[in-house]
Amino acid sequence: MTPSISVLGAGSWGTALAIQAARNGCRTLLWGHNPEHMAALSTDRENAHYLPGLALPENLATTDKLEEAVNFSSLILISVPSHAFADTLKKIKPFISDDTEIAWATKGFNPEDGALLNKIVEQTFSDKIHTAVLSGPTFAKEVATGLPTAITIASATPEFSEKIANILHNHCLRAYTSNDIIGVQVGGAVKNALAIAAGIADGLGYGANTRAALITRGLQEIIRLGTKLGGQTDTFMGLAGLGDLILTCTDNQSRNRRLGIALGEGKDQEIALKYIGQEVEGISAAKETYLLSVKHNIEMPIIEQTYKVLYQNLAPRTAVQNLLARDQKSEY
Repeated sequence: MTPSISVLGAGSWGTALAIQAARNGCRTLLWGHNPEHMAALSTDRENAHYLPGLALPENLATTDKLEEAVNFSSLILISVPSHAFADTLKKIKPFISDDTEIAWATKGFNPEDGALLNKIVEQTFSDKIHTAVLSGPTFAKEVATGLPTAITIASATPEFSEKIANILHNHCLRAYTSNDIIGVQVGGAVKNALAIAAGIADGLGYGANTRAALITRGLQEIIRLGTKLGGQTDTFMGLAGLGDLILTCTDNQSRNRRLGIALGEGKDQEIALKYIGQEVEGISAAKETYLLSVKHNIEMPIIEQTYKVLYQNLAPRTAVQNLLARDQKSEY
């Protein structure tokens, strides 16, 4: 029997995942909330706004009707922005049955309370439902183009993570599985805020030394918070931790990094966001991560300074000076 999957969220990442599944022979339905956008995808057979020039496979259908998307397959993969995640769960709940399986590629915390997204899923649905999170160092365009990529799929149910891996894995995408659903989520969320910090440093004209230091010390901040919340240290040294952090901090395909560069160059945040034209998850992630660090009394100085730049109008150069002025100490 041919496997099927419904992908909720027709942005760049959701579309890329839908393309990947369809290329592997999976019956795929891609849902988006904007009727005009979805009609254009259906007619043009490409997502011209997010992934221009990349044709949708013939076995990838599209819809703007949420009930149709949920009823299409018992496997639901959610790829909406973190601020829309909880609302999307509420909207699909009336159509969910006990045999539905839910995975998500959304990266971030719940903006209402800073909770990890698996907690929102657990609060919304029966504990009988299998869940998984997909993360790792991925730019949507490269996945959709078919460039070599590796991802991590974490679930408390090994059979479910293997199922998703089988749907997405092929000669150009290697899917690894994990049982650390907490660690994979923390790595995927916090790295977005740290990518803004790295971009700020580059926008200020600082060099490779600064960037390397920010990435390395930023990783330590991820580990401190992630292990406190229950994640496994090995996860943060892997694809969903260090791998994703390097990707978003060093390449200008990262919207978070591009925002940081603009801020470092002295540009206004709102103007920079309009120019980028897509969701920049690191803004909310910086706030939610900072609040978690305060709540748990965890030292996260890079996150703290990034938060102050984004929410308290701290000058980017002052933020870097604040980091450099901290007391000398042992690295570990």
